[in-house]
Order: sequence, then structure tokens, then C-alpha cells
Amino acid sequence: MQPKFQLKTKLVLAISGMVLALVSVLSYVYVAQVLRQGMTEAYQDGDFIAHQVYLFASSALREPSQAAQLLPPVIDDPDRLIVESLQSDPGLKSLLQSVVGYSPTIYDVSIVDLHGVAVVHSDPDFQGKISKGRVDFLTVRYGGFWRQLGVVYGRPRVYDVHLPLERGGQPFGQIRVGVSTVFLKSELQTLLNRAFTLAAIAIPISFLLAASLSNLALRPLQAIGARLDRMTAGEMDEPAEATPEQQRTDEYGVVTTKIDRLGRQMRDVKEVFSALKENLDQIMANLEDGLMLFTRDMRVVLVSASAERFVGQPRGDILGHRIDEIFSKSSRLGQLVLHCIEYHEPMDQFEVETDSGRRIQVSLDFIEERGERIGALLTMRDTESVRRIEDEIELSRRLAAIGRLTSGVAHEVKNPINAIVLHLEVLREKLPTLEPDSSRHLDVISSEIKRLDRVVQTLVDFTRPVELRLMETDLRRTLEDVVLLAIPDASQHGVRIVRQIASEQLPVRVDSDLIKQALLNVVINGVQAMPEGGELKIVASRNADEVEIRIQDQGQGVPTEVRDKIFNLYFTTKKGGSGIGLAMTYRVMQLHNGSIDFESRNGNGTTFFLRLPVSGMAEIVPPNLATSARSAEGQG
Repeated sequence: MQPKFQLKTKLVLAISGMVLALVSVLSYVYVAQVLRQGMTEAYQDGDFIAHQVYLFASSALREPSQAAQLLPPVIDDPDRLIVESLQSDPGLKSLLQSVVGYSPTIYDVSIVDLHGVAVVHSDPDFQGKISKGRVDFLTVRYGGFWRQLGVVYGRPRVYDVHLPLERGGQPFGQIRVGVSTVFLKSELQTLLNRAFTLAAIAIPISFLLAASLSNLALRPLQAIGARLDRMTAGEMDEPAEATPEQQRTDEYGVVTTKIDRLGRQMRDVKEVFSALKENLDQIMANLEDGLMLFTRDMRVVLVSASAERFVGQPRGDILGHRIDEIFSKSSRLGQLVLHCIEYHEPMDQFEVETDSGRRIQVSLDFIEERGERIGALLTMRDTESVRRIEDEIELSRRLAAIGRLTSGVAHEVKNPINAIVLHLEVLREKLPTLEPDSSRHLDVISSEIKRLDRVVQTLVDFTRPVELRLMETDLRRTLEDVVLLAIPDASQHGVRIVRQIASEQLPVRVDSDLIKQALLNVVINGVQAMPEGGELKIVASRNADEVEIRIQDQGQGVPTEVRDKIFNLYFTTKKGGSGIGLAMTYRVMQLHNGSIDFESRNGNGTTFFLRLPVSGMAEIVPPNLATSARSAEGQG
């Protein structure tokens, strides 16, 4: 297991490592330059002396010295005269003595023949003897860094600078200048030791500076860490004004501001999550289907309240357990579910009879992400409930057909009614003088025909197909128009209308006339429910993806025995009511994919809840499926 270092330690090591690397590179460059310069200067000195010796030797080779000419001639040894000439040349002797005496890096100078014998040597004792060759100084001059460093800090050695010597175009010998490293060591070691000392001092200083800088740099992180700890513990309070940390303009101030913004977002997300969890719990509690959601390892993370009826265990005992701990292979349902889970076989509304004789529909869907299964969803549904819903759908279909038939019949009935009304008026004109009883009978006939005509007209209007005129609307304006229309009626009943409308926009895509009439019907109902006066409250707000309008009165409430009938067409409890206001409102909300429901307590008033999707999220009912409620005027 690798050791874990704190951020401070890592920062110290990083800064120290960078300083060490920088010092090492600079020291390497400096030492390499000093070594190369010293070796180059030493080689150039040796090479210069070699060329000086070459000049004197070349002159002696061309013109033998007078001392050599006094020697007895040797016919069989012509080189003897040249050797004696070189050895007796005064200028060459003087040069060799001065070079060795005054140049600290020159160890010796010699001229050797082709056999390696020293013809001339700065040390007379070696003259005429075989001179062993040394390592060429060029290998040091052009050698690498470590080779040159080894010359300075290694044992003293002597290297040769070579220069070939010719006579008459033929090789004669070689000039060798010995270069000693003793002086190089003493000269270069001082500079190099100074560089190494400075580097050694810089390294611990870098550690100290790194520690100080890390403390200074990481000090704000401690405060940030403390803020994060408080944030995760839920102790972050919204400051009344900007703190000194937030007023800073450096990076710490920016990070602090972002952390505070993140804290606010976390609080908002937490609130939204709590609200979603409450809504989800409420949905799961009211869901009739048994729903169970499993994770990758087949553990239950979500279960509806109805699942208890199918599994026979409380929700608390189901959550967190594996599927094989909930279902048993000894039961028919358990065998089916465990088999599908084991072989990863999805199941679509498979009907099975439980051990108790109850028939249920089971569906199993595997949840996948990028081709990998990450969970499963098990749905259990009561077959009897499914059939009941199918019966209700069939009933709705038949009622719709009846509605279409009714619409046609209403149109056919209205034509004879119009003819009867017309002939009744003609009869009145032809019988100007009637007996009181006859006139009364005619009045009754006229009144009943007109009432029948109104009923038929209402039926025609309610079932007539209509094309919704949808437009983007701020529902706040519509509510203001509704209030203005309701104020005269409210004033007559002594009702005060209180509005609590959100300050933010309430965007919806609706038919403004229909929605206005629907809202007005509910408001007028609330006003008429308070004959002794009172307060009618209208609250409008936005909740997630829907707009909610609450209309609350202080009347006597809706009787319990009629609460399931108030949205029925022609049902009314008011004297003189038509019974189509709330039915029309219910239909209008359906057309806009909205909803309407109510809460009522005897003696404590009624609250209606009308909800509409926020603009862009509604799927409006197609016009050919909509039925008109636009012309219905009455209140239920």
C-alpha cells in the first residue's frame, strides 16, 4: 500500500523538488562550463608550446647548428647530424627550459623519433631514452562531463599534447607536451567547491521556503475546509451581508464565493429532493399497482404501499433486502419472479394465480444503461382491477358514442321546437281575443317550449366540436380579468375577494376565453355560496411544471352525499341553477390537460384546486376530440 501524504507535504516536496532540479541543472551547466573552459585553456597552452617547439625544431632540421657541424662526419648515420643539431640548438634549449619553469600546467616537453626515443627532452636525464606515450589530452578536452570531473577530483595524471614533426616531407618524429592535472585540480577545485557549497546551502533553504510558502498558501484551505465541513453538516446559514472572505478579490475570495453559491445550490437541491421524496412517497402510497425497484445486485430500493398486498410483508421489511429474501421458490409468484431474474428474462403482463387463489398480472423489466443492466422494475397488478379499468374505458367509449348520438338528436329536436314556437306566435296573432284559461294555457305552452329550447341549446353547445384557440398567456392577467368580472356580483353578496397571486410569471398555453369562463364559474359559485357575505381567497402559484389556482370560500361546504356528483352535467343544488357551470369547467380543464378537484368540510367552506401545465409541457387534446363548452353561460 502506497503511503498517503498530506497536501502540505506534497507541496513542500514539489517545491523542494523543483528547486533541487533547478539548482542541479544550473550547477551542472556552471560546472560543465568551468570544466570545459579549464580543459580548453590547458589544451591551448600545450598546443601553443608544441607549435613553438615545432618552429625551432623545423629551423634546426633545415640548418644544422654550428656545434653539430664541428662533429666528425658520419657517413653511414645521416640522422646523427640532425639529432646533434636539435640537442645543441640554443634557442630550442632556452624555450624548453623557460616553458617548464614558468608554465604551471606544463610537466615536460620532448621530441621523440619514430622509435619513441627522446631526441630532445626538457629533462636531460630522459634524453636518448625511450619515452612511453601518455593518453592524448584531446580525450579529456572533448570528453564528457564525468570524465572531466574525474580529472579534477581524481588522482593526478599527466596527459600529452601531440604534434607530428616532419623533415623533407617525411615523418621524422613527434613533439610531446606533457600537461599535468595538478594545477588544474588546484585551480578548478576552488571554483567547483564553491558551486557545490552554494548548491548544498540552497537545498535546505528551499525546504524552509517551501514549508513557509505551503503554510501561507494552504492557510485559506483550512478555512475552506471548515466551511465545507459546516456545509456538509447542514450548518451553513445565509449571511446577512458579504463576509470579509467574500469581499476579497483574489483566488480565495473567488473560491469562497463559489463555495457559498454551491452551498445555496445544495440547500435548494436538498429542498427539491425532500419535496420530490415526499411527492414520490405520496405517489407510492396511493399507487394501486404493486411496484418494486431493484438495484444492480437485486436489492429493493423503492416499493409501493400496494406491494404489501401482493408480497404479504410490510414495506419496512422489504426495503434493502435482496429479491431471494423476499420471494420464495415455494410459492408460484416467487418461482416465476426468481426464474426470470436468474435467466434475465423480461416479463410482460404475465397472469399468474397466487397460492391464495388471487389472479394478478406480473411485469418485469430490466433497466439498462449502455447495454449493461443496472436494475429491474417489478410491477404487480390485480387482474380484477385491470378488468374494471377496461370496463370503465369501454363505458367511456360508449358514453362518447351516446354523446355524439345525443348531439344529433338535439339538432333534430330543435327544428320542430322552432316550428312550434313560430306557429304558436302565429296562433296568438290570429286569436286576438282569448279566454283567460286559454291564454294561460298558451303562456304555459310558450314558457315550457322556451325552457325546452334552452335545454336543447345547452346540450348542443356542450357537445359541439370546437377548435381550441391556443396562445401563450400569463395566467395572472386572466385572473385579474376574472376578478374584475366577479366584483359586481361579489359586492351584491357582501363578499370581499382577496388575491394572492405570484410575483413571477405564470406562463400557460391555453384558450383564454375558455379558461376565463371556467375560472369565473368557480368564482361565482364561491360568491353565491356565501349569501351572508364573507371572504373569497384566490391564490395562484407555480409548482414545478404546473400552475395551481386555489379558490377558497367561507360557505357551508358541499354536502358529503353529493360530492361525487357536482361535476355532472345538469346537477345543481342551487335554486335556479342550470347545473352546467362546473361541468363546463371540468371539461375545459380536461381539454387543456389540466385537472380540477376540491376539498370541503361541512360548515368550513370549500377549496377548489385548478391545475394547468406550464407552457411548453402540455399536450393539448386534438381539436377533433374536444367538445365545446364555450357557449355555456350558467353557474352550477
